[in-house]
Amino acid sequence: MSEGAKPPEGPKPFTEYATKAERDSDTPKPLRIALGFLVVLSIALLLLWASAQNKLRDLDSLRADLTHANTGLSNALAQIQTDTAKIAALQSQVAGLEKEKDMAGQMAKGLEDEMRSDLESKDVTISNLQGKLTVNILDRVMFDSGEAVVRPGGEAVLRKIAEILAGHPELKIHVIGHTDNIPIHTARMPSNWELSTARALAAVHFLVEKAGVDPRRVGAVGYGEYRPIADNATPEGRARNRRIAITILPDELAGADTVPTATTNTPVVPAPTPPPTENPAK
Repeated sequence: MSEGAKPPEGPKPFTEYATKAERDSDTPKPLRIALGFLVVLSIALLLLWASAQNKLRDLDSLRADLTHANTGLSNALAQIQTDTAKIAALQSQVAGLEKEKDMAGQMAKGLEDEMRSDLESKDVTISNLQGKLTVNILDRVMFDSGEAVVRPGGEAVLRKIAEILAGHPELKIHVIGHTDNIPIHTARMPSNWELSTARALAAVHFLVEKAGVDPRRVGAVGYGEYRPIADNATPEGRARNRRIAITILPDELAGADTVPTATTNTPVVPAPTPPPTENPAK
């Protein structure tokens, strides 16, 4: 080896590694940027996909809620229509009932006025209480003392009542017998019960058999001395208590009325007029 010559260089591992690394780092910068962008974009897309999936699930839930709400709304609308139809039907029924009530009130008022005009006197009085029109006839017009045979004066009153009621076939007729508290004791009338009932039945028989009233419209009952309208301590009061009350009322009130009805074919009324008996006035 000459004196100025350089010795041959040996292997340089570190330098070769650096050179190799430098050669490897020669990848173009735009490519590295593109790769980084793709990575970031992929991550963003994954995040967006996950968010979209959550929103889709929320949307499905909202759709189910909306469907349920629409179903409830449809049912509510159908119920409203049904209720509206029912309300309209009920309003129509109420209007019809109000009209019927007005007509019934006018008819009742006309009947009362007619009876007052044709019948009312000192011995025949008319009253109207809770839809029940009552004709009170004192016994001195209807019967002799202690008897249950209708007198001519009573027949005239009953016949007039029948004529008026012929125009009102829907009305029922209750005939009620009353006495004062003076006891009666005869073979045919052991007590005031028998006397009041026999008198009521006599009036019913006349209405049906002589005045042409439909027997299905009438009934009879006797209360004896137990429903007074005046004081039995005076002659005047006893005279008022001895009476026949003819109550006229609509069929619906007759059905709920507490007054029992008696059959009109019961053979209670005596046929011939017996001789006068010595008994207190009844």
